[in-house]
Amino acid sequence: MLENMGMKVISELPFEIEPARSGKKVFIHDFLMDIAVGKTADDIRESKPLFEDAFTRIWRSEVENDGLNKLVLMAQMPWRDIVILRAYVRYMQQMGSPFSRAYIETALTTNAGIAKTAIKQFHVQFNPSSKDKSCEGCSIEIEKMLEKVESLDQDRILRTLTNLIDSSLRTNFYQTDDKGAPKSYLSIKFDSGKINGLPEPKPYREIFVYSPRVEGIHLRADKIARGGFRWSDRHEDFRTEILGLMKAQQVKNAVIVPMGAKGGFVVKQPPKEGGRPAYLAEGVECYKTLVRGLLDITDNRAGEKIIPPRNVVRRDGDDPYLVAAADKGTATFSDIANSLSADYNFWLGDAFASGGSQGYDHKKMGITARGAWESVKRHFREIGHDIQKQDFDVIGVGDMAGDVFGNGMLLSEHIRLVGAFNHAHIFCDPEPDIAKTYAERKRLFNAVKGWEEYNTKLLSKGGRIYLRSEKSLTLTPEIKGRFGLTQDKVTPAELITAMLKSRTDLLWFGGIGTYIKASTETHAQVGDKGNDSLRIDATEVKAKVIGEGANLAVTQRARIEYALNGGRLNADYIDNSGGVDSSDHEVNIKILLTDVVRKPKYKLDTKARNKLLESMTEEVAAHVLRNNYQQSQGISLMELQSAENVA
Repeated sequence: MLENMGMKVISELPFEIEPARSGKKVFIHDFLMDIAVGKTADDIRESKPLFEDAFTRIWRSEVENDGLNKLVLMAQMPWRDIVILRAYVRYMQQMGSPFSRAYIETALTTNAGIAKTAIKQFHVQFNPSSKDKSCEGCSIEIEKMLEKVESLDQDRILRTLTNLIDSSLRTNFYQTDDKGAPKSYLSIKFDSGKINGLPEPKPYREIFVYSPRVEGIHLRADKIARGGFRWSDRHEDFRTEILGLMKAQQVKNAVIVPMGAKGGFVVKQPPKEGGRPAYLAEGVECYKTLVRGLLDITDNRAGEKIIPPRNVVRRDGDDPYLVAAADKGTATFSDIANSLSADYNFWLGDAFASGGSQGYDHKKMGITARGAWESVKRHFREIGHDIQKQDFDVIGVGDMAGDVFGNGMLLSEHIRLVGAFNHAHIFCDPEPDIAKTYAERKRLFNAVKGWEEYNTKLLSKGGRIYLRSEKSLTLTPEIKGRFGLTQDKVTPAELITAMLKSRTDLLWFGGIGTYIKASTETHAQVGDKGNDSLRIDATEVKAKVIGEGANLAVTQRARIEYALNGGRLNADYIDNSGGVDSSDHEVNIKILLTDVVRKPKYKLDTKARNKLLESMTEEVAAHVLRNNYQQSQGISLMELQSAENVA
């Protein structure tokens, strides 16, 4: 800690003392240090209050311990100003900067004068009490200092920093908590189009939230945009993950309205004790911080009047639209987000996060799977097979506890589920009894149980449920015959790969992961390292139809290659648009009813509104499924007319 603050420790002398009447022994550590940052003793004495304040907060883990803390002594910079720089540095990493964090920190501490002037520019732009909002003087001063920077790499880093500050639109830096203390997190809103070197496509706006506990981001394609917030595990490049999902959401929303958006966060300090409950609790707190960071700098509204957030300088126009749908890892967090919406008296109320206790539960409705099933039914109908009346074989990814897989595998009583796998188990049933296995799947779904709870007595001859954690699996003759294997023993990965390659009518994706790539693609290009050992080429897929209630199970090039070989599929955002469509219906209905509830003359209180919403569930589902039906129909019609249209 001391060396990160620019000191060089020469020696350490510990003293054990026992304060009077305390009955407790404590240690005082006396350090002898040298000044490693090229400052005089007088400089250090002037920085003493700043140094002690920063050191105390670093000690308490309120401030991160890294090389930027040298700026306390080198630039006499308060710890809060360093937090601003730290947030921009972390965002630089998420942009895909070619430089390591340590190298970026060195560039800033080596050029402390530029770093200090950049922070001055930040304050000029965003301090509500600042009368002069012109940054021209700071920019000229920074440009003069940049001319003296000899390192080209450091010049690039410093110009990126100043560009990010120029591109910043809002911040919560000047807000305080209920006790008047600075907030423990920092949020910055960007005009993404102005950021140099940002990967395409550039969002319309994005908000980056930073704290020692959590980092998160929200990307929007336009002013009115919707999409979920996910709990990411990609600490180094979560923005890349969220950007890819925003692109998918943008295309998905093209068939729904409005535009796409996506958000996500990472937990930086997971608890070392307490197991999963403690980990989940920390995730909830980090999620709350992300949501607060977004609401802090988002406009509110009362009727037609826009209410700007307090102590926020707005360098953009009115921007009150923000929603927080559920996503991976946050499926049960909607009520948490809506409680924060209520705390902020946000105009959207519980329309802020759809799918909560007073919204449409996607899993109970089964809407995502039901929507994808409309596409699956059409694919089979176009090859002369009615899957609601005729038996058909299925291999899938997921288990019955899952929303998409579980609901999907109950949508026809003629499903012959011969194989499936999730993160823990591999399910093999070579010749399933349709009626008995349907009933067992329904039991597991209602009980929210995985393959480990399946009644193995109902498996057909040679059927097995294997653990993926086993080193080697002993196969039965029936499993070997069903999945085209000749070896008696295989690894779990080899069995899963064989299942993906085997002949079947439907390949149903209900779990997360990318399992099919084009033969021209490498595994590295796919970007899903965890499934490299399982992934197959599109030319190896023998399934007649692919149905995708999940996301990204097949790369875009693989879809084309599979279709050219005679396979039938849509893009994932066509198949699984039902969930998003349902959320959009919910948000729009709630917005419509908000003014009705607030006006006494209509005599519709919140309790009556909730009852009305519930009564509309199947009507909303019918609207959504009609959209799914027409979308797949429209694609089929376009396909039939494609030769004529090209000519």
